[in-house]
Amino acid sequence: MDKITTFDTIKQYCAFNKQGVLHPQIALVDLSLADPRKLQRMQFNFYLVFLKEIRCGDLRYGCNTYDYDEGTLVFLAPGQVIGQAGDVVYQPIGRALAFHPDFLLGTALAGSMEEYSFFSYEANEALHLAERERRLIEDCLIKVGAELKQGVDRHTKRLLISHLQLFLNYCIRFYDRQFITRTNVNQGVLTKFELLLGEYFRSGRAEKEGLPSVSYFADRLHLSPNYFGDLIKKETGKSPQDHLQLKLIRIAKEHLHDPHKNISEVAYSLGFKHPQHFTRLFKKVVGVTPVEYRKLS
Repeated sequence: MDKITTFDTIKQYCAFNKQGVLHPQIALVDLSLADPRKLQRMQFNFYLVFLKEIRCGDLRYGCNTYDYDEGTLVFLAPGQVIGQAGDVVYQPIGRALAFHPDFLLGTALAGSMEEYSFFSYEANEALHLAERERRLIEDCLIKVGAELKQGVDRHTKRLLISHLQLFLNYCIRFYDRQFITRTNVNQGVLTKFELLLGEYFRSGRAEKEGLPSVSYFADRLHLSPNYFGDLIKKETGKSPQDHLQLKLIRIAKEHLHDPHKNISEVAYSLGFKHPQHFTRLFKKVVGVTPVEYRKLS
């Protein structure tokens, strides 16, 4: 297995890219200052956002190389690994905003990082900025850089957190725009999801393998679970889990009209290990138990 170069601290990453450290827990790194280097696998134990400034193919994720357009943002959560070892030598270009999870401790941002689900997207689900959007992102980065150059005082953390949160909130807005502008692609994903849902239950897999997970469908559609979930929610207003539950209930109602099936048989055929879990979900969604529904119908 290829060796993985691991970065635990911001200082290590800055040194790797040939620049000094202005703050031990957050940095704006100019990748063009780094020495040319060979392809390698790298792991970052902090948050990292790449801003690609020219069209290039030097960023690899897993076994793939992605040619990003100018003004593309790629997000990495702590612990993620990118790259692949190889003999190709390249000059890194662009900038990287790096910040350690410890920097967020004691702030409201620490408790809301899960809202920024794009940190768990795959690299091929990057954010592609329009020119106007890029100017706003550039302004946020300029403010971060200017504050770092001020030197650390009692106001530093509050101001940097404020700039960082604004940056991330803009990214949420721009991802929403990207979901909208890719509506034809999104509709295709939604249609395939509905087909996969129907196929899973019609084929009898539910009874053999249990209830399907959202990750199962995301994998079949070649999307990360977070991106898949956000895409479906933006397109329909409902989460994939909501769609899954509604599909379950529709099929359950069909089965309940069959007088030869008891409630336990219906539950097992849908993938429930315990009939009482099926009864609980059915009542939550429909308002009555399966037994009561059968009597009413």
